[in-house]
Amino acid sequence: MFPESAEVKFPLLSRRLARAFVITAMLAFVAGCASNRVISDGPHANLMLKGYDPVAYFTVGRPVPGKADIAVRHDGLDYRFTSDEHRKMFLANPERYVPKYGGFCSQGIAYAVMFGGEAEKFQIIDDRLFIFGDQGAIDAWNSSPKKHLEYAEHYWNTEMKGMPYRLQTMKRFIFKVPHYKTGKEVRALLAAKRPVLE
Repeated sequence: MFPESAEVKFPLLSRRLARAFVITAMLAFVAGCASNRVISDGPHANLMLKGYDPVAYFTVGRPVPGKADIAVRHDGLDYRFTSDEHRKMFLANPERYVPKYGGFCSQGIAYAVMFGGEAEKFQIIDDRLFIFGDQGAIDAWNSSPKKHLEYAEHYWNTEMKGMPYRLQTMKRFIFKVPHYKTGKEVRALLAAKRPVLE
């Protein structure tokens, strides 16, 4: 009935449609990732750290809400401060106060995925601000901090920095890093008081 070439094209077309559907579904899923890395609030469309003062993490030891009228735009992102003194400290050395890995969850970066971090979940490591997605991410990181830092630095500097987060995260959902572990595996290792990464 159909020419021979048509019989060959239909299965190929079906595979292409299936692949397009999977990619579309992945993009829809990944679209929500990192939504809490920046927020829009008042005059600030790309507000980092939910408006918390990045300097206060160091001076007070906890997140403290900054003021909308004491703010700085740095690398396209907005930061708020509790005082003009903190704003000046930031301007004198922004790299010290800007969160590592663009404010994405540091533990996720060790797996080459860019999930949004929660500004309230943080650690100061080597005089830098590290943000995490939740307490489980902090616990996983702390189970093997040197290995997590090694992987995070490697992936951030070799493939992630400057990449669109949706594209990067989708890529690593499909092509997982060699040391990938499921959430269930991570929880089991933590329950056994074993390092998540070795």
